[in-house]
Order: sequence, then C-alpha cells, then structure tokens
Amino acid sequence: MALFLSEQDVEQLLTMPLALAEVEAAHRALSTRRAHDVPRQRTRLPQTTLHILQGALPQLDVIGYKAYTSNRSGVRFLVHLYRASTGCLLAVIEADRLGMIRTAAASGVATRWLARPDATVAGVFGAGWQAEGHIEALAAVRPLQRVKVFARRADRLQAFCARLSHRLGIEVSAAASPEEVVRGSDIVSTVTTAAAPLFDAAWLAPGTHINAAGSNSLIRREVGEDVIKRCAPIVVDSVETALREAGDLLPLFEKGRLRERDLVELGDVICGLQPGRSTTEAITLFESQGMAIQDLAVAARLAEMARARAIGVELPYGG
Repeated sequence: MALFLSEQDVEQLLTMPLALAEVEAAHRALSTRRAHDVPRQRTRLPQTTLHILQGALPQLDVIGYKAYTSNRSGVRFLVHLYRASTGCLLAVIEADRLGMIRTAAASGVATRWLARPDATVAGVFGAGWQAEGHIEALAAVRPLQRVKVFARRADRLQAFCARLSHRLGIEVSAAASPEEVVRGSDIVSTVTTAAAPLFDAAWLAPGTHINAAGSNSLIRREVGEDVIKRCAPIVVDSVETALREAGDLLPLFEKGRLRERDLVELGDVICGLQPGRSTTEAITLFESQGMAIQDLAVAARLAEMARARAIGVELPYGG
C-alpha cells in the first residue's frame, strides 16, 4: 500500500545534508540524461491557481509530480510519488517543508560549486519561511561567520535573526538597507516576491556569488540588468525552465541582450561539462526556478526512510 507522510513526518526525517545530497544527485542525473523534467504548468482562476511540476528519475525507479494551489487563504503542497517500473503509487507527501528545504538546497548546491571556498559573509534579502532554509543551506556548504538580512517587515526581522543566530551558532543580524546587505558580502541571496530589482550592481564586490531564488514568473524581478551584465557564468537549474519562468532574465531575452547559449545548467557545472567560477574575481549568478526532479529525489529518500522507521500512515489505495 502507498504511504502518506504528513508535514510532521517530513520534519522528523528531512535534514539539510540529506536534501543537499539528493538535489545534487538529481542535477547530475539531469545533466547525464538520466532524468526527465517538465517545466511548471499552471491553471489560473480568479481565486486560485494550480501549479504542477512533474518528472522522473529512472535510476531511482520513481516518477511523479508535485501539485500545489495558491489562494488568498494560503498555499498547499502535495508530492505524489509512483514506482516507475509498475506505475503503482508509492507515497503521498505533504510538501511545504519539503519544498522549502529542497529550494534552499538548490541554492546550497549552487553555492558549493560557484562561491569562493573562503566565503564567510552572506547577505540575504527576505526573512520569511524560504529565507530561513536558505541561510541554513549556505551555512552547510561554506564556513559562514556572519549573515546580514534585509526585509520589508522590520518587526519580524529582529526575531528572525535572533532565532537563526541561536539555531546555527553564527552571527545573523538585521541590515539597515539593501546596500548594507550587499557591500562586503561574499554571497548574496534573494528570497523574495519582489517585482523590481533589489540592489545595484555597483555594490557588488569582485568574487561575489549570487543566488536568485524568488523570480519564477514574468512579474517578479530581484536582480537587475546591471547586475546580470557583470555575471559570468549565469547558471540556471534548467535552461528550458528558465526560458519560461526566469523573471530576472526574460526581459533581457526580449531585448536581445541575452541568448539561450549564455545560460549554463547547474548539472553541467557539477559534472564538469561546463565551467563554473573561472577566477576569484568573477561574479557568479544562480537563477533558481525549481524543478520536479528536486522534489522527487528528496521525496523518494524520505519514503524509503519512513518505511524503514515505520513512520507514516498506510493509504487504502494505490498499491
């Protein structure tokens, strides 16, 4: 029978090191043609939008999808995981935390491969659910000593910084301005729903790595053209997905100032098929839109662990 895992079950099982390992493996599989991924599809109504990401990892014998609805009342996530060889349902997993951790892990993997090894200071835009995971991921792959955070909600920012400082054992402090976040940072991460660029290229020091994780539609922009002009390489999780959803990049394609061949897939950097950071002075950019194979790789590992530990509830269907 299929297994159901709740948010509480996922929290019990999922760690950042696990997510980093599975997300990196998924990108290796995609680069070596051992994975299939379909860019996000959306069905929109005035009140609610349904979002679906689907794909397959044949080496794990899994195929499946993540579906979520966004509404004024909230966002609701579920992953449906099937055995590829038989078509049988393996698991249904509540995926709010799963999605947060795997999104952060994608930026963590990109940081591992693109940021300078001696990066110790990070600047983060955003103090929400996703930003929390991103800081944890950055701290897992680089010896961070300080994180500067800027967010619109100043009332939430202080509590956010105090909580992360205590949990991670590093200095996480509130920045007074976007410029303060960027200047002096070795890594800059944007995890927001901004509709306009968050910082100026002039504030970036040579050697900075940027993770842009919030711009997954045409109406969202976190990184401006002035920044993108300074970046090499421009790395994406998937070129096909970026050409559909990367709000930071799409205006430059429209103007003819960026071409598909200018984009490098993260998996190709990991596998050594494309260069990543070329010099210590290079400014590198990772544009993250999110992929089904990231969710499926993490979900498959969670389902395996849950069965071994007798965690979750058997469903009366799908076997």
